[in-house]
Amino acid sequence: MTGPFAPPQLPALKGGLLALLAAALFGISTPLVQRLGIGLGPFTTAGLLYAGAALVGALLRQPPEQEARLRRSDLPRLLAVAGFGAVVGPVALAWGLQRTSGTGASLMLTLEALFTAVLAWRLYGETMDRRVWAGVLLLLAGGTALVLDQRQGGGSQLWGLLAVLLATAAWGMDNTLSRALAERDPGQVVLAKAALGVMATLGLAVATAEPLPGAGAALGLLAVGATGYGLSLRFYLLAQRAFGAARTGSVFAFAPFIGAALAYLLGERTGGLGLVLGGMLMLAGVITHLAESHHHAHTHDAQEHEHAHTHDDGHHDHTHDPMPPGPHSHAHRHPPQRHAHAPDAHHTHPH
Repeated sequence: MTGPFAPPQLPALKGGLLALLAAALFGISTPLVQRLGIGLGPFTTAGLLYAGAALVGALLRQPPEQEARLRRSDLPRLLAVAGFGAVVGPVALAWGLQRTSGTGASLMLTLEALFTAVLAWRLYGETMDRRVWAGVLLLLAGGTALVLDQRQGGGSQLWGLLAVLLATAAWGMDNTLSRALAERDPGQVVLAKAALGVMATLGLAVATAEPLPGAGAALGLLAVGATGYGLSLRFYLLAQRAFGAARTGSVFAFAPFIGAALAYLLGERTGGLGLVLGGMLMLAGVITHLAESHHHAHTHDAQEHEHAHTHDDGHHDHTHDPMPPGPHSHAHRHPPQRHAHAPDAHHTHPH
């Protein structure tokens, strides 16, 4: 053995709160991007958003003794993450936002949780028990109710909504692929992903001769990118580390309601009873995930890896001389061990 049988430490609550914070920052960004992007091309809009995110990533990088560095072997995954999440996703969203309402676009983003959960289930074998499925279905039902409430918008919004749907599929793949980077320094991951996205989107903006933005729009999009894409992604990665990609994606699905509410406060008066019903269903889905308890006894095989950790979690009992204060990162080996756990970055075994 093996280490102590660690008691539950509510990782689902920690992960859920981080995911909610990420959702709030991203949800607020959607109607703001719609307003700031008026008259701009989608490549320029996406490039400015991720330029702001890159700045946050650069500022929040941690020293190597506290967080694991990205490795050369991570490059193929980073390219895929940047392609889906920092190019296809924001470009499709920016294009769609100029052709549909901020409320409708925010609501369509609910489907990102569905793509994330199903992909995490299929690609990583993350558990999808009845509580998780109930949360996903409640969130999906809430999004459906909200979208149906907006159906009076007519066919002119169809292409814009389909573009936003494409963005949700791209971000669902991004979320799932990012799962394998959850042990790396979140600031470094944000910086690398954003920098790759900026190079691609601004290069395409120049190639397609998109108009240059004004100073106000440029600064506004940079600020929105820093908070809604940079800080939001950092919190999202930390939530994945705490309780897995499927659950993070499902809790993050509260973002559309936040965006729809802000759009309403900014003057869109297109919501009715469906808006209230959808919000209640989505809140019920979030609460379902926050109340989740997945702890059970499980035996781990021996493994060696590197990531930020502490020595009070019942899983890291190796010694230091002297013992570093607080979280720290280095390559370490786990002997075979049996303990209780939640479905976080270190516990992805099938059930």
